[in-house]
Amino acid sequence: MAKETANHKQKTALNKGQTISLKIKRLGINGEGVGFYKRTVVFVPGALPGEEITAQIENVYPNRAEAKVKSIRKKSKDRVDPPCPIYEQCGGCQLQHLSYAGQLREKQDVVRQAFERYTKIKPEDLPLKSTIGMEHPWEYRNKSQLQAAKDKDKVIAGLYGLNSHHIIDLDQCMVQHPETVRVTNAVKKILEDLNISIYHEKKRTGIIRTIVVRTGFETGETQLVLVTAQKKIPRKELLVSEIKKRIPNITSIVQNVNDKKTSIIFGDQTISLEGPETIGEQLGELSFDLSARAFFQLNPKQTVKLYDEAKKAAKLTGTEKIVDAYCGAGTIGLWLAPDAREVRGMDVIDESIRNAKENAKRHGFSNTHYETGKAEEILPMWLKEGWQPDVIVVDPPRTGCDQAFLKTVGKIKPKRMVYVSCNPSTLAKDVHMLISEGFKVESLTPVDMFPHTAHVEVVCSLVWEK
Repeated sequence: MAKETANHKQKTALNKGQTISLKIKRLGINGEGVGFYKRTVVFVPGALPGEEITAQIENVYPNRAEAKVKSIRKKSKDRVDPPCPIYEQCGGCQLQHLSYAGQLREKQDVVRQAFERYTKIKPEDLPLKSTIGMEHPWEYRNKSQLQAAKDKDKVIAGLYGLNSHHIIDLDQCMVQHPETVRVTNAVKKILEDLNISIYHEKKRTGIIRTIVVRTGFETGETQLVLVTAQKKIPRKELLVSEIKKRIPNITSIVQNVNDKKTSIIFGDQTISLEGPETIGEQLGELSFDLSARAFFQLNPKQTVKLYDEAKKAAKLTGTEKIVDAYCGAGTIGLWLAPDAREVRGMDVIDESIRNAKENAKRHGFSNTHYETGKAEEILPMWLKEGWQPDVIVVDPPRTGCDQAFLKTVGKIKPKRMVYVSCNPSTLAKDVHMLISEGFKVESLTPVDMFPHTAHVEVVCSLVWEK
């Protein structure tokens, strides 16, 4: 019997270079089409649900295979021509070939899949709502972070190409705010004209690593951050002077030093070169000062919708004590503060906490308190001091919440928890743990913060029921 099973496995095994027929069932977490070949899951970038394709196997792993589309025998009714001319090379967007209505539907399904895989909630009991989309799903990103490189004598800046370590120069981008594109292009030309040394990743030589530009949608203020591999920039005064001359409306010029061998953009040291250290942005009636490293949502227009959903989920009456964990510049907490008794927030980045305090002070909030540190360490400290929250709001990085923090939340037993997530898989895993601690999922609302990409944000409302 064991021999027959082994033979069966051998017959159904896929090989690199093999051509197969495949029907695409759904989209994966990274926007690729997902099909099954004799019980083996096959991921195919560019394929859409409902399509029947001929695919060529590129990589085979013990539990899955990866393939590329050779031909499409039956097209999805939602397939469209991507408007971006470098869409297939760039890799920054994954879903421009899918209609926007189709994107919203499939992103809801991605959330459903995550909860079916990582929790024991029955599909019919999952309180999943439709995805909240944008009226104009273009030019929505307020910040660009592009790696600098040299192409012969030309300075380029862009993203690493799809499945490669080759930088695709982005001199235009349909999802970026036009001002971020304009400033980046001007800075590339200035660096080229002044012959400023560009960082070479493999050799670890050169100075300019990354060009970061953030623009305030409502204020029109723009900050340029030059991430460098060392503190000293030769002819720095000339460089700053030329930037001011060619980009006269720039608000702030900042240097960030990152001398480590890492894929992380920012280093620990930030130096103001010209203008204020922060720029302003407006969300609804709230205004915020943003420093170079402070976290702020990349899509301001959708952020208002996202935070309104978080406020609905919190169900505030004005008497609640709220924890805003992973608070960044304090945006979510300040959105909730007018309807709460007290808001306390924490973040590991000291600049963000300074921004949060300044933002709260500017708006006259006397019911806020912020500390620098890890949520899983500060929350137990507050608990020992006798301060117990009624509502905990989290907006963690893609890796999700620290397990020690979730355990602490279980011990505190707040009435409600609002989990804002940018990764449905880690959200579902964390929710599974929170369910074991005594919480119940009340609602799940996907919000499309990044149209034409595979990313989807989710507002999850949980209530304590034990």
